Amino acid sequence: MKMVIAIIQPEKLDTVKEALFHAEIHKMTVSRVRGCGQQMGFTEHYRGQVRSVNLLEKIRIEIAVNDEFVDPTIKAIVKAAKSGNIGDGKIFVMPLEQCIRIRTDETGSAAIG
Repeated sequence: MKMVIAIIQPEKLDTVKEALFHAEIHKMTVSRVRGCGQQMGFTEHYRGQVRSVNLLEKIRIEIAVNDEFVDPTIKAIVKAAKSGNIGDGKIFVMPLEQCIRIRTDETGSAAIG
């Protein structure tokens, strides 16, 4: 079992969700997050003041998958989220030690599926 975490541009969320659904991946958690990377932020003028914005809005998608779904999950996210510009995002894959479905007490791969 693995946990796939993707940080993507907010405007790519619908495209990524659609690509995941086509890859038979339907269960995910989506959060709004802020972060900075190579983009380094930007400067804006607001009511005569200059503001430096270095924490940009991003979307974090967390998907727990069985091992056979890791590659299809990554491929779907990359294909849908890639624009070729700085700030497209990152994908992290980590081992998932344990998963428990609260409703049925199922554990491991059965709880993910």
